[in-house]
Amino acid sequence: MRDYSRKSSRVSSIRLFILGALDIEGEMHGHQLRQLADKEHIDMWTDISVGALYGALKRLAAEGLIEESRTEREGAYPERQVWRITEAGHEALHALRHNGLRDIVIKPDPFDLAIARFDVAEADDLRPLIEARIARLRAMLIEGDAHVKGIAQYLSVGEIHVMKHRSDRLAAEIAWHEELVQKLPEIISDERSRQESRKDGKK
Repeated sequence: MRDYSRKSSRVSSIRLFILGALDIEGEMHGHQLRQLADKEHIDMWTDISVGALYGALKRLAAEGLIEESRTEREGAYPERQVWRITEAGHEALHALRHNGLRDIVIKPDPFDLAIARFDVAEADDLRPLIEARIARLRAMLIEGDAHVKGIAQYLSVGEIHVMKHRSDRLAAEIAWHEELVQKLPEIISDERSRQESRKDGKK
């Protein structure tokens, strides 16, 4: 049985994308990987920066997870290194896929700390700031859903469901923020009481 223990506590999306692409699509150069990333719109549903692909390729090569199979030239373009996945790369990919399916990633939002430690003197600013945040979230949801509808014919069933994951998360964020707005009077009153108690305790 394979050892699925992780070498790090965090799955790297860009490593998973590159190794997975070379495993499924075969040998590719950096520009082809970038075209694939654009085609799959990975910037919409992953934390991958397309511009970081070339740097990631160099790191993977340095670690022996991919290797150059050949160079090729197209027209007046400079020579391009064509990469293939190594046996060590296959092992790393297997672990990345397993960890990606197993691990749950919910990143802390700085907003939570800001709302838990707000300045009571600026309490009147909270509602408009949160409502503006809700408006941005709604715009992100509408824009994302419209984009998915526009490219749905090019997506697999799995990719469409992945895109829905993002939409559902945004919808949940909107609902949570709307509930927060309703709770604001209670939150502000509670914080004022706490701050007054702390001041009295220091006297």
